[in-house]
Amino acid sequence: MTNRDRLLGLTVVVLWGLNFLAIRVGLDHFPPFFFAGLRFAVIALPVLFFIPRPNVPWRWLLLYGTGFGILQFAFLFTAMRAGMPTGLSSLVLQSSAPFTVMLGALLLKERLRGIQLLGIAVAMAGMAVIGWDRAQHAALLPLLLTLAAGLGWAFGNIGSRLAVAGADASPDHPVNPLHLTLWMAVVPPIPMFALSALTEGPATGWRALAASFSPSGWPAFAALAYIVLLGTIAGSGLWTYLMSRYPAGTVAPLSLLVPVVGIGASWAFLNETPSALSLLGALIVIIGAFTATSAGSRIAIPARWRIFGPKKITPTDPVPVPAA
Repeated sequence: MTNRDRLLGLTVVVLWGLNFLAIRVGLDHFPPFFFAGLRFAVIALPVLFFIPRPNVPWRWLLLYGTGFGILQFAFLFTAMRAGMPTGLSSLVLQSSAPFTVMLGALLLKERLRGIQLLGIAVAMAGMAVIGWDRAQHAALLPLLLTLAAGLGWAFGNIGSRLAVAGADASPDHPVNPLHLTLWMAVVPPIPMFALSALTEGPATGWRALAASFSPSGWPAFAALAYIVLLGTIAGSGLWTYLMSRYPAGTVAPLSLLVPVVGIGASWAFLNETPSALSLLGALIVIIGAFTATSAGSRIAIPARWRIFGPKKITPTDPVPVPAA
């Protein structure tokens, strides 16, 4: 990875780490499913009219949107609303890193080395430590919901990778990662609003939105703006760019730095002090996940899933990306 791309990765780390503070502020005002649908609807409406759809297979765009947009945030927002601490959420969500490696092996036929399997086992042991600590001090369900969110993110990672690798695009006109990210946002709004209507009440979210126009509602709008502009468009756009340029096992370890920012910001601004056992579990998770995701090789896309353009992309060729 080039120094410039490492800097872009660190930018994503900061944006996503602070994003958890914005999520907490938003969830204090909006119900979780409605809030998730709203964050993507704000993006999806202008995208449908002004952004050309990237020439990628619909099935991978839908997988990307379902995993990254629907599953991740439905579970994450529900977990945080149910009592999952903000800083700890930023850590447990990074379970997506070893999940991505495992899905790469199962779905993309990527061979796992022994050290990767060891790293996954260590990461799972760290999660068990955190789960034990949560069981002693609070409900375990929010932790399990956050783990499910991490699995959803992993499916989204695989979807974005397959979308770019299976694109019907020439080397001179590669897939625009930002356009792919923006069109991913078209997938979640309708399912999330439907879930909100069924579980939170048809009018609950809209009443909360109307109440946001009061003088006391501006923090919710500020949180929504941060999540949409910086957390989703900027952060996810850069992440998709990196996922399209490098193997998933090379990019995924960067996400392990997100909880460093998330826990630190929650400690500073929300007075959330994690227990010593949770911090120990966090360290074990980061060591294990980094080991699992730093020893992999490039994802090999199964031939039956590849849709090639004028230039054939082989498993060892880099996926075309926009020029620097």
